[in-house]
Amino acid sequence: MQFRSINPFTGQIIGTYTSHDQNDADQIINLVYGEFMNWKSQSIIYRAKLLRSVADILLGNIDYYSASITLEMGKVIRESRAEVEKCARCCMYYSDNAGKMLHNEPLVVSHGNAYIRQEPLGVILAVMPWNFPFWQVFRFAAPALMAGNTCLLKHASNVPRCAMDIEQIFIKAGYPANAFRTLLISSGQVEHVIDHPKVAAVTLTGSELAGSQVASAAGRNLKKSVLELGGSDPFIVLEDADIEKAAETAVKARMINTGQSCIAAKRFIIQKSVANNFTKRFIECLSGMQYGDPMQTETDYGTLARPDLAREIAVQVRNSIDKGARVLYGKLPETIDSAYFPPMILTDLKPGMPANDEEIFGPVACFYFVETAQEAVEVS
Repeated sequence: MQFRSINPFTGQIIGTYTSHDQNDADQIINLVYGEFMNWKSQSIIYRAKLLRSVADILLGNIDYYSASITLEMGKVIRESRAEVEKCARCCMYYSDNAGKMLHNEPLVVSHGNAYIRQEPLGVILAVMPWNFPFWQVFRFAAPALMAGNTCLLKHASNVPRCAMDIEQIFIKAGYPANAFRTLLISSGQVEHVIDHPKVAAVTLTGSELAGSQVASAAGRNLKKSVLELGGSDPFIVLEDADIEKAAETAVKARMINTGQSCIAAKRFIIQKSVANNFTKRFIECLSGMQYGDPMQTETDYGTLARPDLAREIAVQVRNSIDKGARVLYGKLPETIDSAYFPPMILTDLKPGMPANDEEIFGPVACFYFVETAQEAVEVS
């Protein structure tokens, strides 16, 4: 089996990567566990020095790494550069502060001396998504490595280039070869990794379904898990707001990463007294955004990360329209033959419609109009 890296804007194959079978995965797990026995004994000062080197490598090669992100999952290049910079800041933060976080905490007891000591867990598995292919990894890896753990990355199958780039960054920074390793495995192999006795814990960012499966496997094995799952965050606009600024901010909040963000604003709940002005300005800002090649700095948004994601959104929108939702802006394509999906605004949404009940992971804004602030809270 091979993983293919495909540019979603052009449809061209960037590269292919040979996957790991179960035996390969077991060997890597054993190597990473073996390194843990050494890594946990390294000083905080030494770990911090290496993590600072990671930040230097990220910033020193920002053009290459930001291009990797954009070419592989379609994020516009400005946002890719910001993502790499954020990863570097994350590494700097934990390099500077982990020592204080991990310092023994004295306890006052009636007899003798006592303190709380922070100990690493061991090998940590991270199941990470494609939408922020560098950030999601570094925000897990930086604190985990500083705490003395070693790391396994199971990245999304459509970003193998980013996954291997990240592994190489840690090696270039001077980390032991098996302190951080990538597993090129399918989602179906994740449960086996969680079951492995030398894996201590797992973290996942992804869908509710994937989260429930990972949590179930972790729970069955009595292993710690940390999950960040999807959501459909409300953006409430009341009549005392600066409507122009609110609308401009709302468009940015919906269109970040072409709408593919767990924490993006997705449902806009607007008081009716300002609804017309807000909607007009929102549409002006949205229609003013430039679609195009994500490698060009003037591009505001590009395609989604994969064609199947565009088709999935089309099904959600079509089913919602069939059940009575109304299109305020944009047009649903008759067919989806690429990763492109146009910005849209839907309203008249009710329970039972996918656009109301489910997260739409793309450039579709859902508008709700309410009379009062209390109603806005209730709808949210």
